[in-house]
Amino acid sequence: MIMLQQETKPTAALQSLAEELQSHILSFLSYRDILRCTSVCKALRQTYISCSELQYIVELSGQQLLPVPRTFDNLNRTSISKRLQLLRDSAHAWFNFDIHSFETISIPVHHKMWVVNGHLCLWERHEDSTTIFPILPKPSQHTIERDRSPMSLRSDPNAYGFDVLMDPAQNLIAVAYATVDDHFQWDDERIYIDLGTLDRGGIHPQAVGRTLFRSELPGIQSGARTSTDLGKLKLKCFGRLIALWRSLQITCEYLDERLWELQIWDWQHSTTSRSVLSATINPACEEAIDFCFLGNDKLLIFSDDMKLYLIEDTSKAPQLLACFLLPVSLTRIQCITSMDDIPHSSRPQVLAQQTMWTSDLEHQLLSVVTFSPSLIFIISTRIFFDLDLFEGMLEAIPWTNWGPLNARIFQTPIRCNISVGGNRVLLAFPADDTTGIWHPPKKYRLCVMDFSPLAVERGRGLGRVVKEPSTIEFTESRTGESFKLAESLTTSLPYVEVVLDLDKTFGYRGFERIWIDRDRIYFYHGSNQLEVVEITPKAAVAAKFITSSN
Repeated sequence: MIMLQQETKPTAALQSLAEELQSHILSFLSYRDILRCTSVCKALRQTYISCSELQYIVELSGQQLLPVPRTFDNLNRTSISKRLQLLRDSAHAWFNFDIHSFETISIPVHHKMWVVNGHLCLWERHEDSTTIFPILPKPSQHTIERDRSPMSLRSDPNAYGFDVLMDPAQNLIAVAYATVDDHFQWDDERIYIDLGTLDRGGIHPQAVGRTLFRSELPGIQSGARTSTDLGKLKLKCFGRLIALWRSLQITCEYLDERLWELQIWDWQHSTTSRSVLSATINPACEEAIDFCFLGNDKLLIFSDDMKLYLIEDTSKAPQLLACFLLPVSLTRIQCITSMDDIPHSSRPQVLAQQTMWTSDLEHQLLSVVTFSPSLIFIISTRIFFDLDLFEGMLEAIPWTNWGPLNARIFQTPIRCNISVGGNRVLLAFPADDTTGIWHPPKKYRLCVMDFSPLAVERGRGLGRVVKEPSTIEFTESRTGESFKLAESLTTSLPYVEVVLDLDKTFGYRGFERIWIDRDRIYFYHGSNQLEVVEITPKAAVAAKFITSSN
């Protein structure tokens, strides 16, 4: 009895405080601890129900979102209770939208196309031109619209362009190119990256210089000849970091091999870099390499395994933090990540004018798509930010130690499309299994999935809650450096899903790609059309109207 009295004293002391103080104390807890406290004490439950601030904390954390700093929030006049309602309505809207209600925009001819931060980015290699424009811009949206030739950005107007990167969140355009001779052959030793602004042209005000210069690849013999493969070069960026990946052939008297090389620059502080990684390419797995940034100091490289690197100083090579072993051998890999517009922006004060919350980089999803075998891995990024879980095994973390509880694997047909945004995933499956290369499908099933903890806890009534493990059958798996037959592979990352049927006809080349952002879905037809589906709930529209009126 004495122990029981001692255990209840802290609760009694807390209940004796004013409700405002109770709320303030509870606000320092994690959202799970707040819910635990309110589930075992009626008084604290009442405090929680009457406090919008506590509910907002729970809703943000449970959806794995972060609040936009108030110093940047242009919607600061919106009350906490209204923000809470908007946040809940926005989450529910993703499970209850009209797939047949959309607007269509026309797309110019292009070689490469992508959607980011509400903008359509196009690059036409043959015409040497780029285009960027806002997609059905909103009143509060910061927009960029411009047609230009990368030739005007490059130091050498006669150079050959390998790839173009456009990031409206940072008002940044980057062009990777090589100088060419009189026979239109590029000089592999003279590949550069030129930087500029998207909206006005000229040197980017945050760039330390106009051109980024490559370092020599370490370990190459004197007299060896290198040649970069056409189409085997790509640019990616995150905040202050820009990375250039390329596949190249090394030829000399006693050597003929293929390598991949990755170099990283801090474009805001130096035009040179010694941050270089490289490795030999297995001929059978030439395309089984991709990479992505995880914030401003981490890099993830996908090949036969997943290697996590720390980038503290671009004057030296990245530091290997951990190696996550994959359960199967892969021959083609594509990494798809969520491109949120606040965490990686150099201008958060501009972008925050149009939002009140943003994804938590340490608690969102990335997708690894493989084409042989045809699989989709959905992986939680939390494992890359909590390496203490794998103490003593960081050099080679077995799949069984990291994969089953932190991933979901889906077997997919070849023409499956996927997009990732925060903790949401959209999968589009052909509804007709008889379709093939020469017969693009016209009808799809769209699967909307939410992996956030709060969606799973409250999922009943929203969609089908999937907590039970799912098993995929395989013919072989990898254990260390050897291969063996495996019967199955099981994963159990929980989620909520809704499956919609698309019974309308797409373009003559079918439906090719999808993108999602905070409140939209973008469907790209194989011709010249982009369909835009708005997910914004009515409550959010009303709040924006009130804010603009004020």
